[in-house]
Amino acid sequence: MAPTPRPARPLFPRLYASRALAVCAPAALALVLGVWGIRRGGTLWGDEAVTYAVAHRAPWQIWHTAGHIDAVHGLYYLVMHGVFALWDGGLVALRLPSVLAVAAASAGVALLGRALAGPRAGLLAGLVLPLLPAVQRYAQEGRSYALVCALVTWASWLLVRALGRPWRRRRWAAYAGVTLTACLLHEFAVLTLLAHGVTVVCSPVSRRTVRAWGAAACAVGAGLLPLALFSTTQSAQVDWIGAPGARHVLGFAVVTAVGVVCARTAPRGSGAARPDGGAPPVPRLEALALPLLILPTALLMALTPLRPFYVERYVLSYTVGLALLLGAALDRCRVPGCADRARRLAVSVLAVSAALAALCPVGVYLRTPQSRLNDATAVARAVRESARPGDALLFIPARRRAWTLARPGEFRGLTDLALDRSPLASHTLRGTELPAARVRARMLAARRIVAVHDPPGRPLETTGPEAVKRAVLRTYFEECGSRTVTGARITVHARPGHC
Repeated sequence: MAPTPRPARPLFPRLYASRALAVCAPAALALVLGVWGIRRGGTLWGDEAVTYAVAHRAPWQIWHTAGHIDAVHGLYYLVMHGVFALWDGGLVALRLPSVLAVAAASAGVALLGRALAGPRAGLLAGLVLPLLPAVQRYAQEGRSYALVCALVTWASWLLVRALGRPWRRRRWAAYAGVTLTACLLHEFAVLTLLAHGVTVVCSPVSRRTVRAWGAAACAVGAGLLPLALFSTTQSAQVDWIGAPGARHVLGFAVVTAVGVVCARTAPRGSGAARPDGGAPPVPRLEALALPLLILPTALLMALTPLRPFYVERYVLSYTVGLALLLGAALDRCRVPGCADRARRLAVSVLAVSAALAALCPVGVYLRTPQSRLNDATAVARAVRESARPGDALLFIPARRRAWTLARPGEFRGLTDLALDRSPLASHTLRGTELPAARVRARMLAARRIVAVHDPPGRPLETTGPEAVKRAVLRTYFEECGSRTVTGARITVHARPGHC
């Protein structure tokens, strides 16, 4: 009778069992990737320019700005105001909180995977998260999305802990507090709460546990309600969002398929066995990860016929579910014929090297100016190079005046023909403009005008002032030259014969 083959032992079992390694290795990888190319060649895209400018305002000015526009980001601006008060380190200080947030999220994912699928799966999941292209992208942006992702990760960890001992009220209070903070940083984080609800319902828990989660969810909803109601008065600021294109839908379908396949690699009811030999933990990994991966994105896409809201960064927490599922799937992988530990180590090193080589071009591209929708620094430089002293300046549409927020000095010496009150004086992001008749009169009095437009192909605004600007330029001026920079078009117009 042939001897029964011994099961393959994991490489370095003591390392896999180390909780410190599970936390520190993913966090260190996230920090290395986040610091790599953090300045992006000194470039700054439009939303980051808004963060930089608003966060440098006084707290009372941030409060008034949120009362006019961008209330959904008000808490984040206050957080960044505190960061700049401690250290005004320019672009590094602007983006470093996002880098640290991804490091915290990576550590949290590792602990989640460890609790739900075992030490090796947890370590792999934590290492996968900072390698995902979407995570690398938003780890280096001065916006709230990485912070929200980190808070969602740790809220999920607190949920797992609370489900393990549902009678501990402090755990439910901590869960509600972290989730509410994520929602106050960005309202769409509330979709994660719905994903957690699916996790609770699909887990073998008592009615008392479901009621405890329901109470925590109601507390989050009550805390978010005032901001949600007020932000509806500023809904015009998301009018730029269009329906998701075929690329987005196809990408979501592919990611969902990958997640489902990864979930099916683990046997039903799988999980990390408890030290006392008891039942696997609640919830199962797939019961937590799949709703996080699918539900928030699917809900935003489903709302498109009513009003388009889907933007990938609004639901960045889907990467948490994807990393957990990939980590568990990698943990289940076995290489046939590699019983020898040294050979299995070599295969593992080669697999990791191949993954890094495949991701390297993406990582390099994400650290270039071309990887962002626009570049406020390039716009300011193009305006400076195109303009002469005494030239007039015009933003078509007016919202593009936000590109001046981070570098107002680059536009000095140019007369902004349409501006009534500056963004700072009006507590807004683009200032207030003069009536269309006065804008027309000031344009007719100018000899040369440098105009800053949206890039070609963008829909034109049809409001009165914007239509007047275009009509005057078309009728009374001739175009002397044009140049396109990242996400913008700069044109110089002059009276006939003065180009």
